[in-house]
Amino acid sequence: MIPPYAVKWRSSVSGLPGDARRSSRRAHPRSGNHCAVDKGDDLRARAPFVRTEGRGGGAVCNAFLDCPENGIHVVVRCDVRERVIAIAGIRLALTAPKEGDDLRAGAVFVRAEGGGAGTIGDLVFHGPEHGLFIVAAGLYVPERHIGRFRFGLTRCAPQEGHGVRTGAGALGLKMRRIHAGGNAVCHRPKHRVIVVCSLGNVDEGIGRLCFHLRKNRLDGMVGRDVLEGVRRHRADVRSVYQHLGDGIAAVRLDVKGLIRAGLDGDFSLSNVKKGDIIQISFVGYITQEVLWNGTPLNVILKDDTQTLDEVVVVAFGTQKKVNVTGAVSTVGAKEIAARPVSSTVEALQGVVPGMNISTSSDGGSLKGNKEFNIRGTGTIGKGSSVSPLVLIDGMEGDINAINPQDIENISVLKDAAASSIYGSRAPGGVILITTKKGKSGKPSINYNNNFRFNSPLNMPHMADSYSFALAINDQLTNGGQSPMYSEKKLQQILDYQHGKSTQYMWATDAGRWNAFDDPNRQDVMPTANTDWLHELFGDSFTQEHSISVNGGTDVMQYYMSANYLDEGGLLKYGDDGRQRYSFTGKINADLAKWLKVGYSVRFNRIDYSSPSFASAGENKENVFYFDVCRYWPVIPVVDPNGFYTAESKIYQLTEGGRYNTQNDVVAQQLQFLIEPIKNWKTTIELNYRSNYNFSHTDYQTVYAYDVNKNPYAIANTTSGVTEYAYKSNFFNPNIFTEYSLELENGHNMKAMVGFQSELFKQRDITAKQNNIMSGIPTLNTTTDNARASGGYQEWATAGFFGRINYDYKGRYLVEANLRYDGSSRFLRDQRWNWFPSFSLGWNVAREAFFEKYTNIVNTLKVRGSWGELGNQNTDNWYPFYRIIDYKQNNGGWLVNGLKPNTAAESSLVSALLGWEKTQTLNIGFDLGMLDNRFNLNFDYFQRKSIDMVGPGQELPTILGIAVPNVNNLNMTSKGWELQVSWRDQIRDFRYGVTLALSDNQVVIDKYPNPSKDLGQTYYDGAHLGDLWGYQTIGIAKTQAEMDAHLAKVDQSSMGSNWGAGDIMYADLDGDGVISAKDNTADNHGDKVLLGNKTPRYNFGLNLDAAYKGFDLKVFFQGTLKRDYMPGSGAESMMFWGAVGYWQTNFFEPHLDYFRPADTTSPLGANVDGYYPRPLESDKNRKAQSRYMQNAAYCRLKNVTLGYTLPADLTKKFYVNNLRFFVSAENLFTITNLCDTFDPETIGVGNWEGCTYPLSKTISFGLSATF
Repeated sequence: MIPPYAVKWRSSVSGLPGDARRSSRRAHPRSGNHCAVDKGDDLRARAPFVRTEGRGGGAVCNAFLDCPENGIHVVVRCDVRERVIAIAGIRLALTAPKEGDDLRAGAVFVRAEGGGAGTIGDLVFHGPEHGLFIVAAGLYVPERHIGRFRFGLTRCAPQEGHGVRTGAGALGLKMRRIHAGGNAVCHRPKHRVIVVCSLGNVDEGIGRLCFHLRKNRLDGMVGRDVLEGVRRHRADVRSVYQHLGDGIAAVRLDVKGLIRAGLDGDFSLSNVKKGDIIQISFVGYITQEVLWNGTPLNVILKDDTQTLDEVVVVAFGTQKKVNVTGAVSTVGAKEIAARPVSSTVEALQGVVPGMNISTSSDGGSLKGNKEFNIRGTGTIGKGSSVSPLVLIDGMEGDINAINPQDIENISVLKDAAASSIYGSRAPGGVILITTKKGKSGKPSINYNNNFRFNSPLNMPHMADSYSFALAINDQLTNGGQSPMYSEKKLQQILDYQHGKSTQYMWATDAGRWNAFDDPNRQDVMPTANTDWLHELFGDSFTQEHSISVNGGTDVMQYYMSANYLDEGGLLKYGDDGRQRYSFTGKINADLAKWLKVGYSVRFNRIDYSSPSFASAGENKENVFYFDVCRYWPVIPVVDPNGFYTAESKIYQLTEGGRYNTQNDVVAQQLQFLIEPIKNWKTTIELNYRSNYNFSHTDYQTVYAYDVNKNPYAIANTTSGVTEYAYKSNFFNPNIFTEYSLELENGHNMKAMVGFQSELFKQRDITAKQNNIMSGIPTLNTTTDNARASGGYQEWATAGFFGRINYDYKGRYLVEANLRYDGSSRFLRDQRWNWFPSFSLGWNVAREAFFEKYTNIVNTLKVRGSWGELGNQNTDNWYPFYRIIDYKQNNGGWLVNGLKPNTAAESSLVSALLGWEKTQTLNIGFDLGMLDNRFNLNFDYFQRKSIDMVGPGQELPTILGIAVPNVNNLNMTSKGWELQVSWRDQIRDFRYGVTLALSDNQVVIDKYPNPSKDLGQTYYDGAHLGDLWGYQTIGIAKTQAEMDAHLAKVDQSSMGSNWGAGDIMYADLDGDGVISAKDNTADNHGDKVLLGNKTPRYNFGLNLDAAYKGFDLKVFFQGTLKRDYMPGSGAESMMFWGAVGYWQTNFFEPHLDYFRPADTTSPLGANVDGYYPRPLESDKNRKAQSRYMQNAAYCRLKNVTLGYTLPADLTKKFYVNNLRFFVSAENLFTITNLCDTFDPETIGVGNWEGCTYPLSKTISFGLSATF
């Protein structure tokens, strides 16, 4: 979308009556008009830029630009014969004209003022990228001279809509008054200049010439030079030239037949009859149909700029989208800012095919961020990692720290051809983030805010305490134990639920309130009714504010922004939250015609605060989240004395200490762009980033209260403080130079060479001390057991790279990249390596034989690529050194009352350790149809990861030391990506549909597991995520049914005491025994491959529509295929409910367990229950087909409704654009997964599903531009 800019006018009209001149000046505002030009706006002929179309004597030309966002409409009108009103007097109306409306009579959309003696030429409105609205109006009057609006040009190069004859200094032309004339308008899309001339005597018919100049400027090109420029650039126009004066070139086309534009710009004529329809088509242009009425015609083909001129950010530069041969996906600022989310990653979920985003091990906690990869798992290596390289304006950065409002666009480079130029840093793909910059013109201020109300998402409800007690009794009696809850106790629970009982806790012999156990069955269990998840997690509030200002002159532009985000966590007790502060400043200056300089600075701070009990350390290992899920509903929140119970964890959250972190990022970038001669550009970038991370953790002693209100310690009996400080510096110079050459015979080339290096240094220190004095948690106020640790590390890379691009007439595309990379992480003889890539493309739609299909198929490009990348991202930055693991005060014994220091021998190191490599093959095509309203992009890829670091050959344990890691693992990731979109406009109604769909699988090609032991994760031929288990016949409904099954099958290896309600496993190998034999892939007994847990067919479906000031966005996201197999122990308590006694809990879905027909339980019989009878034994919980879960889901991720107020209303209070919106995130989910899980928390944490809940959000806000 081209952003809105202010219109500035200076009018001087000759040839009009005085009244007309005065009304003309009144009608056009001097400033303040804004018009947002969207790609695809209907300009009568679907031209993306305004160009008037004259149709000869007597014919009226209407073209309009509808800007529904702010209610402004530009109307262009041309009538060359009839006496009509002056076009200079139009006003911009609020109601959009409809296509085909007749404007000759001054329709309600046009307030035509003045009239008089002249006829009207043409008028051009446009908002170029650089911040100006340009107008060129040509008037033909009886006095036989031309009158024009004059306007100043503020840039050296001609910009979109500049008038060639209006005194534009950059063009070297002066305004002339002549007998006959018209207009010349410079139309300049990206990467080329198009001059449109509308010249000739209007009495004889208007002719028009459109040609391409492969120059950046038109300085000094006047008169006949323009025509010579046409000839030199293969625009063969068979017509009559007429030199009308210095600086004016006229072209009159005498049309007598069918006109068809050929590939080289030539025109062929044949006889046609008056009233015939003439179709004009040209590859890369929008086909037009014109009714010939016998008079001379004036026709211009509009560029299909949606495909021809769209520019994609790629490595170290940009390319036209039609010329890209690699696998690149782009996301614009509009898509990123469409949803009020906390981070950019969240806004990308489901938008980019092949980019997989998942919940981190921190769950929905504000402490963590979403995890993401491109095209699946990048490595299974031991001691290495593969993740996408994130570059912000060319420098590595944190995608979660940047303010989403600062982003202009994002390019995701997915194959080796697109990313190989980054070498060893990019085996996992590259995410290029380009931020906004200043634009010349008066200052423009934008303010955005949103206010969000968050609540837990898909948080299950525990069974009520009465049902829970009955289920526990069943579990105990099924295992041969006596029930926990007597009839008396069950009645007490019922009485409490109905408000009939006041006593709900009983004391133990130690004088404390009993909560968990009653081994002697003394009826001392509590009788409350608490839903613990909903008790400890609740609603929160978040607010965000962003402001930016940009502007400048032709020589210097600036951009500044600030952002504040205050997020509230979901903990009801203890108060967790996160704040983000962002500031960005940019300045760009043209110091000379050959030198441009840019400087930017970004500051980001993220503060996080939470109870140390809930957030210190890794959330996935924090037993708090497990306890919340396994605590029994009979335990009350408050004891009879009014204190929180020890088991509630509330005192631990509120009194147990704080965990506070502060992360600061300061990034500075300095860029020089040098162009000493045309088409030779040299870029020098100096990037510097500093990261500062401070964290504070204190553990305060926590007390609960006994029956007599006496305190006793329940947590952190030894209090302490831990302080951590970290600093890193990153320096990255990039120097590259490129030269482009465009030959007259259609051959175009561009070559680039460059150098890049990186130096990263980090230092950290940790200090700990125990026994906090006076409750003040600092190191200075602690007394005992002082410990300190820290270190210093660094790594460096250096790389030389080059790229060559070639195309012939935009049809045949070739690109080659080569990178020579070195890394400090390897020994000298392994340090350097070559990484090449090649790609080819064929724009079929530009071939001559395809020309007859271009009215339907506008774009058809086939492309393929292959490349190799290295991976230097080893976890250990010095993998070739043996390091002694030294720890202070770490011994498990005491020496003189203190723990001694310890040291441990490290594993052996391989001298042959070297690069992991990734080889990627990509084949794809791009299709655009029906004036590019329909677009389809498809890619198939195969990525081989070879020489990954893995465990070495097993050696006898007598060696006494671990074997070294070596390069001995291979795997292949393969899949496909599809993006389909349809966009159209019906009068004032615009709508679009976009589907992103992708799939990938990972196959293990080589792994040191020769026996293919299924107990290990990997073996040759395995698919990553394979799930093995047993086939299930069903649950035995009676003892007789189980006995009959056991008469044929021995399943004693799975457990004993089989009865009604237990699982009957299938004997698949027919040996009469249920077993896994050797538990190998070749001899797996009754085990079978049941499914795969890798998410497949990830999709995002975006529906959007706009009508006048309203806009609506509906976004669905999900996974169409994923399997989940619960484990058999406590790690899967959220699925089974009943596990071990201390790990058992029952949520509402778990009550659907088997109960025999003759049961006496008040819960009633349930012989068709989903779950087996509850037991502490795991014999019914083996991996099996019955409980394989379909984890596919479809989630209504976002709905946003917005309304933009009419511009004539907002301008009354000096606001150019004002939009209000309301939005909802994670509204509902469709899934067959067990109700105790959210599909996006599968596999999160050490106890699956026991994690910080995700959020559902309702938000509202506004966006204003001043």
